[in-house]
Amino acid sequence: MKKSFTVGTVLLLAMLCSCTHQPSTAAQIYFDTVVEITADCSDEVLSGAFSLCRDYENILSRTKKKSEVSLLSGGKREVSADTLELINKGLYYSDITDGKFDITLAPLSDLWDFKNEVVPSRDEISEALKNVDYQSVKINGNTVDTGGKSIDLGGIAKGYVADKLLKYLTENGAGSGIINLGGNVTVFGNDYYNVGIKKPFTSGDVLATLKLKNKTVSTSGIYERYFKSDDGKLYHHILDTKTGYPAQTDLYSASVIGDTSVDCDALSTICILYGLNAATRMIEESEDFEAVFVDKDYNIYVTSGLEIKDGVITLTAR
Repeated sequence: MKKSFTVGTVLLLAMLCSCTHQPSTAAQIYFDTVVEITADCSDEVLSGAFSLCRDYENILSRTKKKSEVSLLSGGKREVSADTLELINKGLYYSDITDGKFDITLAPLSDLWDFKNEVVPSRDEISEALKNVDYQSVKINGNTVDTGGKSIDLGGIAKGYVADKLLKYLTENGAGSGIINLGGNVTVFGNDYYNVGIKKPFTSGDVLATLKLKNKTVSTSGIYERYFKSDDGKLYHHILDTKTGYPAQTDLYSASVIGDTSVDCDALSTICILYGLNAATRMIEESEDFEAVFVDKDYNIYVTSGLEIKDGVITLTAR
């Protein structure tokens, strides 16, 4: 059975074979995005996967007033193992990027209203930046002290949930399938899947196709949430914690491929913040990840563990 559909920042063409069950597909909205799952499992298992999404949203989403993250922000309290694990992961990436990726970005991101196309004043941005500092967050056992800062795990939460969904589905008998949370796509099973790299600022044009097996790919792009001012200046949602404004970058999109969606989720955003040269160096220094970059002229660049031929990108040995 061949399946074709648009999923957030990618176009996915998938072949599900050797299934122990007839593949089931369902979609629901969590984390402000469409979560779509196709897997060779029972409807009961598929329903359980979405229950898992709901549970994670209720503890990790900052937009849920009674979530652990919301109750934690600005204060000190014990948190669950999942919240603790994700905060530690966020602090790790905040640290290795010297704060370019910062889980205390909430006061700044709250200023930027992309729906109503509002550009904050310089004074508002300066004031918000005073409250962005991941180093203020301290952890002692299961207790997290934010140091008065507000935490936002939106940059890695979807990837984290995708990893948990993969674990749940495989432990409950699913041998193959697709997990899609917006720009985070995980494929698993014995067969290869084709994941299309979308052409930025189009409704669905595809620049190239990734051929993947048992991998996850996360795509971040400046075209996901943006607006243009009256003078034509583009403002996008990936913010620079040093300036408070959208990051100045030569990349339209970055797609990071690996085994763990939470890491690919963080790294794809970091790549946009770094720009082509620094992002390429970062990925090349890792043995666990590869990346596809699209610059502002729609040129495609791949790291050394990937090969592109006739528009098809495949993993190779470095």
